[in-house]
Amino acid sequence: MPPPTGGFRVAGQQVDLGHNLRYLRSILLTATSFADLGVAEPIQKSLADIGITSAFRIQELTLPLALEGNDVIGQAKTGTGKTLGFGIPLLSRLDAVAAPDGPRTTAPQALVVVPTRELCVQVSNDLATAGKHSDVRVLSVYGGRAIEPQINTLKAGVDVVVGTPGRLLDLSRQGHLDLSQVRTLVLDEADEMLDMGFLPDVETIVSLVPANRQTMLFSATMPGQILNLARRYMTHPTHIRAVDPDDEGVTLAAIEQHIWRAHAMDKVELVARVLQAEGRGLVIIFIRTKRTCQKVADDLADRGFAVGAVHGDLGQGAREQALRAFRNGNIDVLVATDVAARGIDVDGVTHVINYSCPEDEKTYLHRIGRTGRAGNSGVAVTLVDWDDVPRWALINKALGLAFAEPPETYSTSEHVYTGLGIPEGATGRLPKSLRTRAGLEAEEVEDLGETGRHRKAGGGRSGSSHKGDGKGRNSGSRGRGGGRGRSEGSHPRESNKDPKSASGAPRRNRSRRRTRGGKSTGGSGGE
Repeated sequence: MPPPTGGFRVAGQQVDLGHNLRYLRSILLTATSFADLGVAEPIQKSLADIGITSAFRIQELTLPLALEGNDVIGQAKTGTGKTLGFGIPLLSRLDAVAAPDGPRTTAPQALVVVPTRELCVQVSNDLATAGKHSDVRVLSVYGGRAIEPQINTLKAGVDVVVGTPGRLLDLSRQGHLDLSQVRTLVLDEADEMLDMGFLPDVETIVSLVPANRQTMLFSATMPGQILNLARRYMTHPTHIRAVDPDDEGVTLAAIEQHIWRAHAMDKVELVARVLQAEGRGLVIIFIRTKRTCQKVADDLADRGFAVGAVHGDLGQGAREQALRAFRNGNIDVLVATDVAARGIDVDGVTHVINYSCPEDEKTYLHRIGRTGRAGNSGVAVTLVDWDDVPRWALINKALGLAFAEPPETYSTSEHVYTGLGIPEGATGRLPKSLRTRAGLEAEEVEDLGETGRHRKAGGGRSGSSHKGDGKGRNSGSRGRGGGRGRSEGSHPRESNKDPKSASGAPRRNRSRRRTRGGKSTGGSGGE
């Protein structure tokens, strides 16, 4: 891709992009404060209110270019500050910031496209926080919640829309989302959108935005299809890579890894002991399927742990309830599928447990990278079923690890206790004296006007925690009952289909089983 022509000014000096990239880098590395990088004062003030005064590496490299209106491709892994890397330039171009005393349009001036609902909420909150002193109007739009409030907010006027592809297209096709005034387009986590099958929807959305705009694309990796997308829709973009070649090695070095060959019937018992490890803080447990995710969350809740679940069969209100409880410390164990966990960025995660063996080395790094951040250490425990040993061997080889033959491990194995500092005598239940978290019930389920089947308070299983003495289940709902559902590993696209009938009564849950070669392939959802 050819470099952009011309130049721009950094710290009062003219920099030629085509011939002085090394000089550019030396200047940027010395500019650590947002004031030095030319960020508008209201944005500086908003960030200072939450203790953010200096820029991360991706922001140092991106802001001088993006603030000048150049198209940018930013490559950095999750959790490195990408949101402000595109958020600050995006906010700087809004009328509310650039011309606060002038008229404001009702149509959005900036659009951010994200792959998941959880990431949508996170990005919207970050942008609203950074634009607080400019009264920036940010709206998040995604499926799983009622569309009418989103329509009403759009009619009242917004400055920035952050949304998932499915809901954005729905609002546009219904004539409620006017994209004709968009000046800045951002595609966040573009590689994840590609993996989830959103590329055609993204291309449709891009075609609805004016050609005369600034486009920023951020991604952890740069597969060929993403680069083709950039060539088609961006104007002389500058590719900024804030990823060191040895990032994988650094990630792996900061995390204490345990790889065990475990029996499916003993996994929950084993996990319950791991959750009592010395120095254990917040924990994320990754599971391949939605059904098993809910089953494990329910089982751990029965054992006294403060736990919540996040997966595709939960209603959006229940998913957001679990994430809020996890971020606020009311629960300390989050059980999640890979797709649902995308976009979850929570500080203080000390342990990651791979209940299901990852599909490949990329998924493995993505999972365990939730811990060991910002110079901290972490612990990752991976449980490998007998059937998954060949898959793990490929992951081990690809990453150059020393766990080619995971030891056979049970919940009573000595190396489990000694390796993680688990107290002697610990069992598969959390002692009542240690049940100190408020639990999932401390966070209310927000009424999102979502469609789907809900359980009434106190009814059914929830994947929530016990309070105090371990009694009293939370009423977190399952969106479609948890009985049907594909594996999360299949990356289902966001759906806006209403599982209720027009009258509001739940549809009958039909049980279907596929057969392949005379053998049943559906119905278990287990490992």
